[in-house]
This record gives sequence, structure tokens and C-alpha cells, in this order.
Amino acid sequence: MKKITVLGAGLVGSAIIKDLAEEYSITAVDLNQKLLDKLVGVPNVISVQANLREPGKVEELVADSDLVVSAVPGFMGFETLKRIIESEKDVVDIAFFPEEALELDALAKEKGVTVIVDAGVAPGLCNIMAGYLDLQLDQVNEYLCFVGGLPKTREWPYEYKAVFSPADVLEEYTRPARYVAYGEEVIRPALSEVELIDFPGVGTLEAFNTDGIRSLIRTLDAPFMKEKTLRYPGHTNLMRIFRESGFFSQKAIEVDGQKVVPLSLTSKLMFKDWELKEGEADFTVMQVDISGSKGGKKEKHSFYLLDEYDNEKQVTSMARTTGYTCSILARQVLKGLFSQKGICPPEFVGRTEGCYEDLISEYEKRNILITETITKE
Repeated sequence: MKKITVLGAGLVGSAIIKDLAEEYSITAVDLNQKLLDKLVGVPNVISVQANLREPGKVEELVADSDLVVSAVPGFMGFETLKRIIESEKDVVDIAFFPEEALELDALAKEKGVTVIVDAGVAPGLCNIMAGYLDLQLDQVNEYLCFVGGLPKTREWPYEYKAVFSPADVLEEYTRPARYVAYGEEVIRPALSEVELIDFPGVGTLEAFNTDGIRSLIRTLDAPFMKEKTLRYPGHTNLMRIFRESGFFSQKAIEVDGQKVVPLSLTSKLMFKDWELKEGEADFTVMQVDISGSKGGKKEKHSFYLLDEYDNEKQVTSMARTTGYTCSILARQVLKGLFSQKGICPPEFVGRTEGCYEDLISEYEKRNILITETITKE
């Protein structure tokens, strides 16, 4: 039985671990023992409590692995990935780190390893769709993605729960958002260009700019590309007030003679209300519109995903859609379906024969359903 080491056992990491444990031997690693305790009794899983930031610890933990999954928080993602690559291990990564992953491409090729980054739902699934359509169409003209994970029950004041790492959520609200218009890269503040949109089965949500295009800016030749995050109406303005008032600043200020980092204090106060309680239902909604031309005629492909909390397995929708994408891609690497060396954003998977079809088939086995509507002119 092949061995996989999963670094990170949070909401998403635990879903990855349980899914992969059905077929492989798993070593689950996390600093938080309480998270590891939840894995007790899961067949084929060994838990290890460890601080991955200790020198040599990552290298030690992955030494006998056939593949590594990195599900660590974004702030430690880049350095963790670098150390995995230096250990000459294939890796599938869902850490949404701000650094440029392609900076590690030369190292990954030198070590002869396959590295799939941004292997979640968005980025991740939407990129795979873009790569797949890039092959099917003669030219892609526009890529537009709307995506969000939300609690089914709206509770004042935030009307939001963090269905993945809360620290990474706040990063979405502060990191400048990049998109492409008329072939040129445009940079706007996060939480900007708010619009209200109706989604089937959900109702009206608000969409705002976040830095979700990621690698597509460099790998997809389309003159128009944009991703927007979805929340319940009103949430965006509240977060903008926090940001503009300095509550998300990482620069320490003096309060009553003590140095305080505003973001640390805000996180401490906010996250207790953002925690998705056990059994609390959430849903994921994503719409991806890709327009282009084929044989001289215009085509538009619209993909729609609406997924909900799994009551039977007690797995959040965001963990399902993000985690299962990662676990399916890990299987594709281990089975040789995807074997390209170097840093591989998900669109490379979409461009590889058989990978998209395999992904959709595996989604269906897990009751994750995607509808595709094609409009031709």
C-alpha cells in the first residue's frame, strides 16, 4: 500500500485524509492534538503531532512517503512546499499562499517531482475547467468565476462562517485583486466592484473582487479574466469598514504602553464567532463562464456547482469540494494519469488527456454534481 503524508488536519485536511485512507496508508500531521484526536479509529491513518516550522521536521516526516499533501495555512505554505520539493517528493498543495509558486519551478524540475499547486475548488476546479476548455476551443476570450462557501443559516453580525482557515479568509480581504481586461493586468483593492447576482437554489448574493485568478494570468491567453468571491449581501461593506479602520493591519501599534498587532487582536475576537460548529451546515456555490470560439463560431460554456454539507459523513461542503479535488488529483499523480514535472497549476491538469473526465467521474461518486450548459451562436 502506497504511503501519503498529509500536512494539516483541519476541516479540509481531515476530509482529504479520510478520503485517501480508503485506498492508501496515511500519516496525518498537525500541531493541534485535538484535530488529530478526531482521526482516532480511522483505518489506515497514523497521527503525528509536530511543529512543521522546526528545522528538518518536514523533511523527516515525508522521508518515506510516495506522495505528500500540503494542507497547511497560507502563511506557511510556500516554505513548507519548498522543503517538500527539496525532499524530492511529489506533492499536491492546497495552501493558498501569497508567494508566486512558479518561483519553485526550476527546483521542482531539478528534483524531478510533480507539484500540483492551488489544488482546491477555487483556485483548483475552476482552473481545471479553464485548461480543459482551452483545449476544446480554438480561442478562449473570457473567463469569469463566481465562488463562495457560506453557512446555510445567516447569523448577525457577520452572516458568515470560516469554512476554511480564517487567517486565509482575512488574506482574501486585504490582498490586492488581480484580473485581466482587454489583455492587460489590472489591480484593484480586495472587496471592490461589488455587485448583486442571483444564483439558482441560493438566491441573491454579493460578489466582490479577490485575488483568485492566480496562475491563469500567465497560463491562459484570454483578454478577459476575473474571479469574484460570494457572500451574503452586506458582509462586504462590514469587512471594508474593518479594513479601512486598520483592524486588519499587521503593523504593531501602541495601546496603553503595549505593542499590539491589530490583525492578531481582530482575529482573536472575530474567529470565535466565525467558527463553524460541529454539525452546522454550509454550502458551496460556484459559477464559471468560459466564452470563446471554435470553427469560426462563438461558444459559451457555463458550469454550475451547488454542493451542501454531508450529514451522513459530517463533512462540510467546502471540505468536500476543496478536499476531494485535492484527493482526486493526488490519486491521478499516484496512478500516473498526471505526471508532468515541475510546478503545475491546476489548468495543466485540465489540459492533460483524461484528467478532466476522471475528475468529474470521481466527483459523481462523492455526490458532487456539476452542470454544464453550452450556448453556440
